[in-house]
Amino acid sequence: MRKIPAALAAHIAGGVTTLCRAWRVTRRDGTVLGFTEHDHPLVFAGTTFRAASGFTASEARETGGMAAPAAEVTGGFSSEAITEADLAAGRYDGARVEVFLVNWQEPEAQHLLVSVKEIGEVSRAGEAFTAELRSFAHRLSQENGRIYNRRCDASLGDRRCGIDMATGGRRLSGTVVAAESRDRIVVTLSASVGDGHFRLGRLVFDTGANAGLSVQVEDSEAATGGVRLRLWLPLEGLPEAGDAVTVSVGCDKAFSTCRDRFANAANFRGFPHMPGSDFAYSYVKGESLHDGSVLYE
Repeated sequence: MRKIPAALAAHIAGGVTTLCRAWRVTRRDGTVLGFTEHDHPLVFAGTTFRAASGFTASEARETGGMAAPAAEVTGGFSSEAITEADLAAGRYDGARVEVFLVNWQEPEAQHLLVSVKEIGEVSRAGEAFTAELRSFAHRLSQENGRIYNRRCDASLGDRRCGIDMATGGRRLSGTVVAAESRDRIVVTLSASVGDGHFRLGRLVFDTGANAGLSVQVEDSEAATGGVRLRLWLPLEGLPEAGDAVTVSVGCDKAFSTCRDRFANAANFRGFPHMPGSDFAYSYVKGESLHDGSVLYE
């Protein structure tokens, strides 16, 4: 049972209240922002909650059991707080949102953490945005754990993979030379590489307007002044020449790639010898050999 502070409970019981809601947003990159529907900033719980004009929330309803109710919060873009560029870059995807009920006359002494949510879908329209606030119970409807699959389910360079990304030109730093389009970026790197070296890799912007943004690379090729990176998805905002970047190689998760390119077959986290659907659903024939031998070399 949630315990309401005595001072806040007495204020609510008084009939005439000065209550408002406040939201503390913690992004995945560690940035913490506070907002309130009150017309003046509030300071409590170690956070300054900005008075966000037009920042309102829909009706929210909590239920018992394993249901995952959702609510919405709507607001306008502000140069000092939530920007359209940050939303477009996905910096608020999956952010933690703490919802407070607070007496704006005595915010430090009279506030209550009502619920903790997670930002889901975000939509933009003109100078406004709408963000879905999901209960953490929605994670129970998502697939978790490993999947029996031919391809590897580890991330290149993580603990399960074991590949050292700091060697062999697998991760290189550089700077942007030019942005030819939203999905074509030319960069100069700290070492020379061949065509296709960063195929299925990842590009991280270290400085500039896109700082912290990580995007997937479709392929790479030599270009005038450096290496041209073709991205899977177009960028919302173009980088500027001189922006620092880090580019990492990728992996298609196939056993042959793990064995031949990275010499890491012992750490392959897939099941390359499992029979395919065409074999599993085929009729038994006298010519077929079913002795448990390796199906894939």
